[in-house]
Amino acid sequence: MVSKIRESASTRNGLFSHYSYMKTAVIILNYNGVKLMEEYLQSVTANTLDADIIVADNGSTDGSVEWLNEHYPTVKVLAFDKNYGFAEGYNKAVREIEAEYIVLLNSDVNTPEGWLQPLVETLDKNKDCVACQPKIIADKKRTHFEHAGAAGGFMDCYGYPFCRGRMIDKVEEDHGQYDTDMEIFWATGACMMIRREAYLSAGGLDARFFAHQEEIDLCWRLKARGHSIRYVSGSTVYHLGGGSLGYESPRKVYLNFRNNALMLYKNLPTSEYWHIAPLRFLLDYIAGFQMLLQGKKEHFNAVIKARKDFRKSKKEFMADRKKNLSLTVTKKINGRLNLWIIWQVYINKKRKFSELDTRKNTM
Repeated sequence: MVSKIRESASTRNGLFSHYSYMKTAVIILNYNGVKLMEEYLQSVTANTLDADIIVADNGSTDGSVEWLNEHYPTVKVLAFDKNYGFAEGYNKAVREIEAEYIVLLNSDVNTPEGWLQPLVETLDKNKDCVACQPKIIADKKRTHFEHAGAAGGFMDCYGYPFCRGRMIDKVEEDHGQYDTDMEIFWATGACMMIRREAYLSAGGLDARFFAHQEEIDLCWRLKARGHSIRYVSGSTVYHLGGGSLGYESPRKVYLNFRNNALMLYKNLPTSEYWHIAPLRFLLDYIAGFQMLLQGKKEHFNAVIKARKDFRKSKKEFMADRKKNLSLTVTKKINGRLNLWIIWQVYINKKRKFSELDTRKNTM
């Protein structure tokens, strides 16, 4: 039986070595997000039962740690010396915390009563399942899914991620149409429960990504190595979205384009990669020039820089690619759909996941 973590001032310095843990730990990564915590942390502390709640602070300079000490003295704090980014920030926290199940939870997520238990039960009952996510609803428009995760993540044949409930930038209204548990390709980093052992054995999030698509990269590794990832319809959380970088941020455009190219290089089998990579090179530049025609010069520059930086860094990821391919045991991965999502949305005018022909299923 896992006993409760003991509280001490040493937790404020990130020293957890003397403590025992509950079965589940909810980790909230924070960087200068005191305003978000003022709005959202109360829902987590009030509605999260039988789990430790830990804020991993990425070297905030806005008084976040001091505010936590004053307003939430029972919440454990890992205070890092600088901003390690989303990926490495979580890696450092997960290495410190010895719970069996870990929840990566964004600081702008409202968690209602009963949100956690269905996720725990899913991992308890499905030993092959290493990670899962709840339904993600927009906090400020609760009739609709939220962009980052919706009702579970998928990937098309050219490496574009999308979701049940969110097709590219088209977000669906929630009518219960996706209230069925199912296998997915990736679980969102906005709220992902994962077995700590699986997280660490797969290498965790790739810190070189810094932020964006690092959770998809991790899920790809796990799926390729024979594990299952699931969507749990019985759990719902409400996500603000864009809390760190707005959806229109050039920095976000850069990270998404660069990291997607790196993810494909790291994970695609050789025969597929040399077929897909040239087309993605062309499509990325087309997307960039489209942004330029829309007057978004900074976004265009972000795409060009992303492609250049990808080419420069490919050698750094060569060993990762070899390792990932050598550990792959599943060639046809459930959740990689044999369709091109951009064609489906902009040419075939499909606006809902339910309108897609997913019978072709896996790649």
